[in-house]
Amino acid sequence: MARREVLVQLDDDLVERLDRVASEQGTNRSELLRRGAAAVLEATERARADRDLQDAYRRVPQDPAFIESAVHLAAQTLPAW
Repeated sequence: MARREVLVQLDDDLVERLDRVASEQGTNRSELLRRGAAAVLEATERARADRDLQDAYRRVPQDPAFIESAVHLAAQTLPAW
């Protein structure tokens, strides 16, 4: 995958902390920042998908009979303690 250089301004403390973590993980600052950016994007996408799913259930709630059946089935399949 092609990469593009992007200028990012960070304060000295943040750079030092990033460098320390990168060193501990055997990587470099750029890779650590790529991972961080990917994690932020993934978390944002998951949160959006979760909101979309919740909105869908608000618009079209589950059939109460389906929920009752699921509860009944779960009660029957619980392991004996």
